Amino acid sequence: MTAPPRTVETVSTVATDAGMLALWDPRCFTGIVDYDTWDPQLGEDEDVERHIRIGALVPINIRSDGAFGVLVRTGEVGLPARLTERESRHRLVTSDAYLLHSSGQVWLSGVEAVGAEAWPGTVQCDLPAGRYSVVIHLIAWEDEPGSVDEDGTPSETALSDFVVLINPATPEQDTFRSAVETFDQPED
Repeated sequence: MTAPPRTVETVSTVATDAGMLALWDPRCFTGIVDYDTWDPQLGEDEDVERHIRIGALVPINIRSDGAFGVLVRTGEVGLPARLTERESRHRLVTSDAYLLHSSGQVWLSGVEAVGAEAWPGTVQCDLPAGRYSVVIHLIAWEDEPGSVDEDGTPSETALSDFVVLINPATPEQDTFRSAVETFDQPED
């Protein structure tokens, strides 16, 4: 008897001092062991874009340092990960789909923590080996009544800053976003 399909969620606060979060396959970055090996791989946008194109890394990039709430929701064939009605009401912008290849686990961290070893604060998510489509949503969580405590911090019921939806890529899906900027800039 097979288990019914299910979605899996991981909610975390993830920080960056380099202006970008990243969801990435750790097996693709085993050669990065220090800054001298990190810089030629991820130090410039064109380096990051190279890893995006091959599906090793998905940027969560609004070019801002800080700590962000990130909800990662993973779906399966027959039960795709989707936004909840509540998340949909507060969605600001949605990315085009990025390609992500998983070797069995993906990590979420600031881009500065991408490498062979997990830094403190790196979120490790099991994701069966395969080819995935990843869509990122920026959520205006502060717009929801009751989302901010009196001291200005997110309440316990506040939505995350980002909702990342991971679904198996369909065989016919062959066009993916490769931009370092996660979201297109609004046209003037």
